Amino acid sequence: MTPLRAIGWPYEGPPDDPKWRELMAMHPQAQLARVIEQHRSGYVMADTPDTSFKAESLPDWQRPRFPAQDRAAVGDWVLVEGVPGEERRIVALLPRHSAIKRGAAGEHYKQQVIAANIDTVFVVCGLDADFNPRRIERYLLLVRSGGSEPVVVLTKADKAVAENPDAVADAIAGLAELEAQDIAVRAVNAKDHDSVSVLHAWLQAGRTAVLVGSSGAGKSTLTNTLLGSDRMKTADVRESDSRGRHTTTHRALIPLPSGACLIDTPGMRELKPTGEEDLGEGGFADIEALAGNCKFNDCAHEREPGCAVRAAIEAGKLDRDRYGNYLKLRDEVAGAADKLATRLAQKSEARVIGKALNKRLDDKYGRH
Repeated sequence: MTPLRAIGWPYEGPPDDPKWRELMAMHPQAQLARVIEQHRSGYVMADTPDTSFKAESLPDWQRPRFPAQDRAAVGDWVLVEGVPGEERRIVALLPRHSAIKRGAAGEHYKQQVIAANIDTVFVVCGLDADFNPRRIERYLLLVRSGGSEPVVVLTKADKAVAENPDAVADAIAGLAELEAQDIAVRAVNAKDHDSVSVLHAWLQAGRTAVLVGSSGAGKSTLTNTLLGSDRMKTADVRESDSRGRHTTTHRALIPLPSGACLIDTPGMRELKPTGEEDLGEGGFADIEALAGNCKFNDCAHEREPGCAVRAAIEAGKLDRDRYGNYLKLRDEVAGAADKLATRLAQKSEARVIGKALNKRLDDKYGRH
């Protein structure tokens, strides 16, 4: 296995991508590396499983108004120049094949990249008070829209079964609509190597997976078990509400013995859509299909005759809470999409004004 392959390089050789070849031709002295940690002061890179180094970001990335989603994130492949052992800097960000993004907190529209170039996203949820099908649906919307394969991982299965022998079966039954959409659901004891072996199918050499979920769901425990060592700090959850403390404080990419890479992430309290999501692809294809069978194209699914959605709810074929979450997410996606469209229009207008101003200056003073 080549060193790059061991840190998630998805190709046996150079990629067949014109953009990648163009960037590599522009920087013939640069070396390929992967972002394994992202900090305010810079990045930690790796070009082998056992070698890491710090690198400065591109100057443009340090500008306050530079779009956050266009900066490198954990999992990105970049070109780096500089001599090993001395100061090194990123000179180019290579195109992504997937990314997990969310709307950043705050009133102004911004996007935040959680991880890039991901093959599989393990959506981790504990089988305790952390279990929340509606939150799982929100994660799935963001994951599938970013081009990665989601797998729902239900942790603390041992404790849940000890308290209620039917707990795991009941939880999986409650997520049956996900299995119908080819979204795998696996229940594990995150501390047991044999139990977590059901995840190995998604952790083959050259693949990259990321763990997402709330604090205390068991992401760091799961990482330690897959690594075979206690590398990640863990902490017990509060018994009163099963909430955990933030034991993972930043995203980090870790090579696994299998040759795959795993990214552990801090718990995320807020999961805002970016406006680029597709509800049909994000786990709600069945509801979108039902809506297409309504008698009226503009059916609001309230009192209109011939409403296929309301009929499915009344017949018990569509969970009322799940439909309510669909409506909530639909409105959030629409609102974010409006903000995104406004921002793009403003940027386009600014470019037009800038070009017109430059032309007037050129006409008056000539080019220098």
